[in-house]
Amino acid sequence: MDIKAGIQAAIFMAIFGAILSFWVGLNQIRSARGLTFYRLRERTMRRGWRLLWTGALLLLFSLLAGKYGKPAAFRYFKVTPTPSPTPTITLTPTITLTPTITLTPTITNTPSVTDTPTPTSTPFIPPVIEALFVSDVEPNPNAVFSPLQFSTKMENFQAVSPSTYFVNPIDEIFAVYSYANMIPGVQVTELWYRDGEMVHYNTFPWDGGTGGLGFAECNYTLCDGWLPGAYQLQIFVDTDWKVVGLFTVEGDPPTATPTLTVTPAP
Repeated sequence: MDIKAGIQAAIFMAIFGAILSFWVGLNQIRSARGLTFYRLRERTMRRGWRLLWTGALLLLFSLLAGKYGKPAAFRYFKVTPTPSPTPTITLTPTITLTPTITLTPTITNTPSVTDTPTPTSTPFIPPVIEALFVSDVEPNPNAVFSPLQFSTKMENFQAVSPSTYFVNPIDEIFAVYSYANMIPGVQVTELWYRDGEMVHYNTFPWDGGTGGLGFAECNYTLCDGWLPGAYQLQIFVDTDWKVVGLFTVEGDPPTATPTLTVTPAP
């Protein structure tokens, strides 16, 4: 049972216990009114009220568990997401990454032009960036990444209002994912493209665990001011391509206003 299912089971049991407590408590109070002896009547009445308060507390617990249970559980328990290799397989039809190239046949009706997208159909690491590798740890071929979720805000390794469409002004974009079967120290590379042209890269030895949640990020300065266009993020483990994500940016980015610096003359 995962954390989400456990919290839902606890909420269901609390609601069921609250209903049972209310029902038994009301019956106790109703039966106490018909008792002749004062002490027995008071004891039965107190028992009924205790059951009513217990039902109220269980109902309050179910409300708090539904609202704060999952964030609290993720704070104290290590997240072990269940990897789904199939999403990465469904991403392999990266032919959808080259629609701008498929528009070129409008210039000439000859089908030979449609052969040009084949060199870019499979993502690869440019040799200049591959030369920067510093890790010699062998990658695990079974390492998997979930589909990327893009957002301008992230909380507890969760993308807030993920989207694939953003409008300037934009300061920073996060790409959140889950992973499994990783090996610490293996070389990981992130390549950010705009309209097929690389705008930022990041290559580093993996400093995370074997499984969990991770993210890539690029800000206004690193990603060339978030100019409008079609963006994609490619993630590699060593030289093996693992996942790619697409998003679009529209609108003109804000222009920086130059500041005048006064230099004193001798």
